[in-house]
Amino acid sequence: DPTMRPTRKSPRVVWPALALLLGSCAVNPATGERMFSLVSESQEIEMGRESHPAIVGSMGEYPSVDVQEYLDGLGVRMAAISERPDLPWEFTVLDDPLINAFALPGGFIYMTRGIMVYMRSEAEFVGVLGHEIGHVTARHSVEQISRQQLLQVGAGVGMILSPQVRANSQLLGQALQLATLKFGRDDEMQSDDLGLRYMTALGYDPYHHASVFSMLGTVASGGGDQIPEWLSTHPNPDNREQRILDQIHAREAAGGDFGDAIVGRERFLAILDGMVVGENPREGYFEEGLFHHPDLAFRMRFPSGWRTQNSKQAVAAISPQEDAVIVLAVATTNDPAGALAEFLAPEGVQAGERSEASIHGLPAVRARFRAETEQGTLDGLVAYVKWGELTYELLAYASSAVWASRSAVLTAAIESFQEETDADVLGVTPDRLEIVTLPSAMTAAEFLRRYPSTVEDGVVLQLNRVGADERLPAGSLVKRVVN
Repeated sequence: DPTMRPTRKSPRVVWPALALLLGSCAVNPATGERMFSLVSESQEIEMGRESHPAIVGSMGEYPSVDVQEYLDGLGVRMAAISERPDLPWEFTVLDDPLINAFALPGGFIYMTRGIMVYMRSEAEFVGVLGHEIGHVTARHSVEQISRQQLLQVGAGVGMILSPQVRANSQLLGQALQLATLKFGRDDEMQSDDLGLRYMTALGYDPYHHASVFSMLGTVASGGGDQIPEWLSTHPNPDNREQRILDQIHAREAAGGDFGDAIVGRERFLAILDGMVVGENPREGYFEEGLFHHPDLAFRMRFPSGWRTQNSKQAVAAISPQEDAVIVLAVATTNDPAGALAEFLAPEGVQAGERSEASIHGLPAVRARFRAETEQGTLDGLVAYVKWGELTYELLAYASSAVWASRSAVLTAAIESFQEETDADVLGVTPDRLEIVTLPSAMTAAEFLRRYPSTVEDGVVLQLNRVGADERLPAGSLVKRVVN
């Protein structure tokens, strides 16, 4: 009660903390052990439900009904035999090339297409799915969040964008904070055990659960851009693969028999056939400093040497000194004049010179502005350009101290927005996985020569987890990458 004013000698000041600690003991649904929790189940579900749109908005949902239904069907079956079948479980394949899988509190599970293309069977897929379900059933995120609350650890997102983008960025920051929680060794091993429990209960071959860790290690050792994101959010305990194998062997020694267990290789590879591999250029790509977006048919040049990023929500560039930023996004208000008025409306934003001059023949409005922020005073230029059915927000800003030296390059970037007319760019297509049934036995090296791919041979060998000299029997299903 905020009206209560306990005296210095009053013991009331300790009651909230004492009540907090007394009420923080809960029973782990998956293990039956005591756990520390300051988050109720309803709060846990609300966290996941609020963050889910930001995750999908940021990474995108893979545009295949068959792929989404495949994951959802397996996920629903596995969740039904878990210790928390009544959660509002939701399963999503993300259109993201990173090798990753993760869970949000409350039963929201995500697998990227990036991790799927490296798997070889439904049993492997189900093993990872069970591991992520295990993080939810054991409430690992809830326990971490509870400890952060107790220690009063928080995180904020400060972005000086339009009001809509700023609000979305705050929501995205909260969602990504949940998605990138790092679990400790004990939590990881517990989720491994739960994944093993769930997949064997559904009749799947547990040996394929162990083989996923071999794949992650192989891809990680190859370096480059394919280092699994899963290894950063899921710290890899020593001998993780061997630990699972030891449990399987112990079960077999006790009379367990996995000889007829489900592998599901053909069914899983049929789902993978045609899946996009790597970045999808249709959604935009950089050619040095020139950004092309084939699907939306525009191009824009960003300053040379700046660090750039293309995401589902925005394209951004930051100067090497990190004192100036350019952001390109789709405006939430489709009328350029209305969008500009909305941008300049908040308190603390001072409008400067305005113009309605077109940009490369496209209808546009723009304005200089100054904004007072927690990080200091910023000067900037914002433009809204109408192209096709969309209005684009082009935003450039820098600290007031450097605006004079940055304004020319920032203005040039905004003025470079234009229609894309290059036929090669407009016709670009992504790399896709193709499943080949071998007509005869051959080595992997012979396969690479006979069925060339659009990626390096080493990547194809990793996708199939074979060595160049390994002999592949006739009738084998083998992955290649085509365009």
